[in-house]
Amino acid sequence: MSGGKFDYQQYRIKDIANEIEKEIYNSGRKKTESELREEKKYHYDPTFVPNPVHYEYPKEVINEFKKAYSLLRLAEIYAHRIDWLLSGDDGEETFIKRLSDDIKVFNNELVIKKQTDYKPEYFDDED
Repeated sequence: MSGGKFDYQQYRIKDIANEIEKEIYNSGRKKTESELREEKKYHYDPTFVPNPVHYEYPKEVINEFKKAYSLLRLAEIYAHRIDWLLSGDDGEETFIKRLSDDIKVFNNELVIKKQTDYKPEYFDDED
């Protein structure tokens, strides 16, 4: 594995962005049977009945979540590329090229997410 200057903390930034994206996706969405079983399984009260729908955030909050997701993903991309530069895995020209390429890929992902009924790839709905 390359890099390491930042102890691979850029991946934590991406994890946070993914958690925010998951909240965006789940907002107001009906829970799957699997989610309901899991929620009930870990509740202390055996008579507990979980809400069948995820909490729905107001549109203004979702808009801020979307901004945060984009900013965090860009921060992760920058941290990753700078990590490789400072660790000696990339030279300065390669750093600029790869940073530009990664940002273009991310911007294309955002366009696709806006144009489709996007579901995060790490979201598992078996039911």
